[in-house]
Amino acid sequence: MGDPQGIGPEVAIKALINSEINKISRPIIIGDLKVLALTLKKLKLPGVSLNPIKKIEEAEFIKNKFDVLDLDNVDISKFKPGSLSKMCGKASVEYVETAIKLALSKKIDAITTGPINKEAIHKAGLKYDGHTEILAKYTKSKDYGMLFVAEPFWVLLVTTHIALKDVSRSINYQKVLNKIIMAHETMFKQTGKKPKIAVAGLNPHAGENGIFGKEEIKSIAPAVKEAQKRGIDCVGPISPDAVFNLAKIRIFDIVVAMYHDQGLIPLKLLSFNKSVNVTIGLPIIRTSVDHGTGFDIAGRGFANPSSMIQAIKIAAMFANSRLK
Repeated sequence: MGDPQGIGPEVAIKALINSEINKISRPIIIGDLKVLALTLKKLKLPGVSLNPIKKIEEAEFIKNKFDVLDLDNVDISKFKPGSLSKMCGKASVEYVETAIKLALSKKIDAITTGPINKEAIHKAGLKYDGHTEILAKYTKSKDYGMLFVAEPFWVLLVTTHIALKDVSRSINYQKVLNKIIMAHETMFKQTGKKPKIAVAGLNPHAGENGIFGKEEIKSIAPAVKEAQKRGIDCVGPISPDAVFNLAKIRIFDIVVAMYHDQGLIPLKLLSFNKSVNVTIGLPIIRTSVDHGTGFDIAGRGFANPSSMIQAIKIAAMFANSRLK
């Protein structure tokens, strides 16, 4: 359910009352029952209740009676929606850890995560920069990627949550090639079609033949050429200020972007609350909302569940494709 004091509990409940979600999945909320009960009371949803469980096998999957795997890790006397606390930072990580263990043991088919707060997590003494790093640690994954699924195009990041000053030295030939291959394999598996892939440059004008930087010459262009030799339909490096418009008008299906904001700013501008974060390269399926904890609106009852609904849909889609 994400950070207890954010909008995660609210969007989780709102998503589960969606009729389409109950047609495609058997959802279980991993979180704190007390927090969810308070959230449900605030939302005033007639006929909706919670079913606390201690293990997955106890889930009943009854419409409008939401199964809650209760970790009971929030002191409700200290609970303050919309505020940051180390208690909730720790709790939010424990929800993710529990979900990962259940997925690895095949007790659940996929994970959809609510938003967590990096500062709250750090306050709790846990040095994670986000969900991706937690997932990588517990699944012992080294070659993974942050994929964002949306209309009108998908985005895969070469680097993830790192400072902008560190991006350049984190870009190399093998990393770019790996991400192009991951983009191709993932999209082909989900759509059944060979995707058209655009690879963004790092520098303005894609380096202008080395005038504004050498990353395109040393790493990005050679990786694109190697991918083309392997039969992958990819083009690049393309100037970052042009590549997303080309994807928007559907010349490309997916953009391999070099760093977080390069890919996420245009995507969220076009598809905010409709894009879904998928961690690929893991032995388990994980999707997530595309927004933060929303502390400014937490506990007020008007958080938008659209991204959570879409994230559950994409999790179900990936889970079904894995079963084929």
